Amino acid sequence: MNKTVLITGASGGIGKELANRFVKDRYNMVLVARSEGKLEEFAKEYREGYGVQVTVYAKDVSLPGMAEEIASDLKKKGITVDYLVNNAGFGLYGEFLETQLEQEMNMIDVNIKALTIMTKLFLPDMVKRRQGGVMNVASLVGFFPGPMMSVYYATKAYVLSFTEALENEVNGTGVTVTALCPGLTSTGFVDRSGMGASKMSNGAIMEVGQVAEEGYRGFLRGKTLIIPGARNRFNAFMPRLLPRKMMTRVIRSLQDRTGH
Repeated sequence: MNKTVLITGASGGIGKELANRFVKDRYNMVLVARSEGKLEEFAKEYREGYGVQVTVYAKDVSLPGMAEEIASDLKKKGITVDYLVNNAGFGLYGEFLETQLEQEMNMIDVNIKALTIMTKLFLPDMVKRRQGGVMNVASLVGFFPGPMMSVYYATKAYVLSFTEALENEVNGTGVTVTALCPGLTSTGFVDRSGMGASKMSNGAIMEVGQVAEEGYRGFLRGKTLIIPGARNRFNAFMPRLLPRKMMTRVIRSLQDRTGH
């Protein structure tokens, strides 16, 4: 029997690239995202190209009860989720005093609430079966305070902390829990978040395929923390060397608008 992986945010970016790698190894797929057209297109490609089972949910997992609805439907269909990839998420650039509260609450719902609920719904059964794994897509920014993207950085700090703590709790059960912490990646995130106005957006950007490859291989090896790219691994170490207030000023200088 092929194992099954559920991926949220599977319609593009890192989620789609991870799906491509799982399907090449003949995993059955459960693809979740809001874009039904893209998901159905990928499902057809995967079924015809690899002979795997693909189940599609064109759902917004941040909406109340939606994650539970997906879990319930999978149970009715007799589909066991062996691996969960919580990839859905988005960012928002700008001063906290000027950004929209509704957008930030939605970001917290997607980046934190939905991820936590999905993990709660699927992790216990993995532990009972004594096999499986959860990958939470955090970010390099989870290691830092983030002026100009304060809520986004804080959501990723939650994901990183939550994941590392969970890994400790389930250690020895046969189940792995992994945080993937990419830096800037060629996914369209910069444009969608409004971060194109930031000086940081002119920095080094990793190819999404490379990020997914490092994430996938590390996940299958049971690594707890995956930071793709040597430069990113060095940057993640910086908060241990600098006082926190200085680190905050450094990030602000990098995140400031172009021309400031």
